[in-house]
Amino acid sequence: MSHALVIGEALVDIVHDASGTTAEHPGGSPANVALGLARLGRDTQLATWLGRDPRGHTVLDHLRASKVHVVPGSDGAARTSTAAATLDAEGAATYTFDLLWNVPEVHLDTGLTVLHVGSIGATLRPGADAVSEIALAAREYATISYDVNARPSIMGEPAEAEALIERVAARSDVIKVSDEDFRWLYSHLDPFDAAREWAQQGPAIVVVTGGSAGSTAFTSSGLEVTVAAPSVTVVDTVGAGDSYMSGLIDALWTADLLGAARREKLHSISEQELRTAMAWAGRVAAITVARPGADPPTRRELEPRS
Repeated sequence: MSHALVIGEALVDIVHDASGTTAEHPGGSPANVALGLARLGRDTQLATWLGRDPRGHTVLDHLRASKVHVVPGSDGAARTSTAAATLDAEGAATYTFDLLWNVPEVHLDTGLTVLHVGSIGATLRPGADAVSEIALAAREYATISYDVNARPSIMGEPAEAEALIERVAARSDVIKVSDEDFRWLYSHLDPFDAAREWAQQGPAIVVVTGGSAGSTAFTSSGLEVTVAAPSVTVVDTVGAGDSYMSGLIDALWTADLLGAARREKLHSISEQELRTAMAWAGRVAAITVARPGADPPTRRELEPRS
């Protein structure tokens, strides 16, 4: 059966809002992408690194409730990682991490349609080296998607992270990166110029997200497409980019553009196909930011009501 494999961190977000209230929610960028895909009805596996502690059990229960299949061996960490997320008055989050990361054994086969990697799991060693090698090996079977999701407090200085990020980007077919990510990584470049460069170095699609400003995609064939973000009242931005990523993958899957055998077709994506995929991803993200925490929608929530 066709399925997605997501590799990366799952953790607990400890959210401190502007009123002084603290709440804990399961999170982690790749785990949120896996959750989003599963809620959209995609058969999804997650290879992650959790502890066998109360927080770890909370994360596992949360994932399994949405039918995410957690890869055996993902519970080998000494403790479950956390991210302290501090929200400002507009709901925007900044993060401080306590993170452990390694990669359990994963299985690649012809049933794999898309491998998604991202965020800290793709840059924090020793796990980052395994992630990069798996991404390279998986190209035989699957589309490779990557969400940069820069976290300076973990990734260090841009010069330290640049080589690791560019290594994974070069092995990827679909990349999502925020304008803030690019400004941190390449302070001397306009984010759109950086995206144009990346799109000519291997990936089929590089999407730059800009929050309420919408998103702009650049393709290897030279297309540039901008889609406005839906109007929404923001509760918080936790998981917004992850929801966009899962929506983008889902839409490309629906358009029959994923899988190694369709790589050439993905590189030739039409403007309308790309615009449709980006609009769908924006709708998924809009529902997420309208409610607390990384709580992506189900497909049923996105379907038009009769």
